[in-house]
Amino acid sequence: MAMEMRLPAARKPLSERLGRDTKKHLVVPGDTITTDTGFMRGHGTYMGEEKLIASVAGSVERVNKLICVKALKTRYIGEVGDIVVGRITEVQQKRWKVETNSRLDSVLLLSSMNLPGGELRRRSAEDELAMRGFLQEGDLISAEVQAVFSDGAVSLHTRSLKYGKLGQGVLVQVSPSLVKRQKTHFHDLPCGASVILGNNGFIWIYPTPEHKEEEAGGFTANLEPVSLADREVISRLRNCVISLVTQRMMLYDTSILYCYEASLPHQIKDILKPEIMEEIVMETRQRLLEQEG
Repeated sequence: MAMEMRLPAARKPLSERLGRDTKKHLVVPGDTITTDTGFMRGHGTYMGEEKLIASVAGSVERVNKLICVKALKTRYIGEVGDIVVGRITEVQQKRWKVETNSRLDSVLLLSSMNLPGGELRRRSAEDELAMRGFLQEGDLISAEVQAVFSDGAVSLHTRSLKYGKLGQGVLVQVSPSLVKRQKTHFHDLPCGASVILGNNGFIWIYPTPEHKEEEAGGFTANLEPVSLADREVISRLRNCVISLVTQRMMLYDTSILYCYEASLPHQIKDILKPEIMEEIVMETRQRLLEQEG
């Protein structure tokens, strides 16, 4: 039986600036955040005995006079305009139920999606009968949050050509708090793969399509075999995302690309070894700090 043994390795010293910049104000439930009564109470906090106290474990964030605690591990809480990746769990009358990592299933209405071919017309009884032909249980989709209901449930829409059914790729589930909010969450990386960074913590990694215009904002998924080179790039990106998440680093296009480049000297299967994971994430952190200047 093959056995692998690894000896202790000396850690690379942290640069002083890196250690200083990564410190955060972390709290646990019951910790006093401030005794100053001039601050406003935000999410994850409550007032007690004229003190602002944390109700969840996480990092303290302050915007002017508003203080809130961002939980380190939480379910997705929808906001209008968010990009999400979800899985169809149920086909109902004129709607699909979608699992989006939130407390309640999200809803995609038949009227909130493009018809095949981009037709603009009222949805008929024939469209309702053909719903399972459009999307069925187990299908993965990308969508945008259209509305958030009072109970926290989310309504989705796929009325743009960039949204719709997802084809071949890899899904990685992470905590929503680690996905950085940006203007766009669809990224074509120079390494030959693309990622969709869902605000709900679902990351979709897939080979970059050759013809953008054929990218169906609808219901046709490309099921042709993926080349070995593309599969290796996707596997490396997947392991890089897991490494960044394990070290509690924010996920966005630059951090993923830098981590990918730092991992190139190592084999794909070795990236998840603790000491190599720490080494490539440390290199990624230093490059990001140098970029910020």
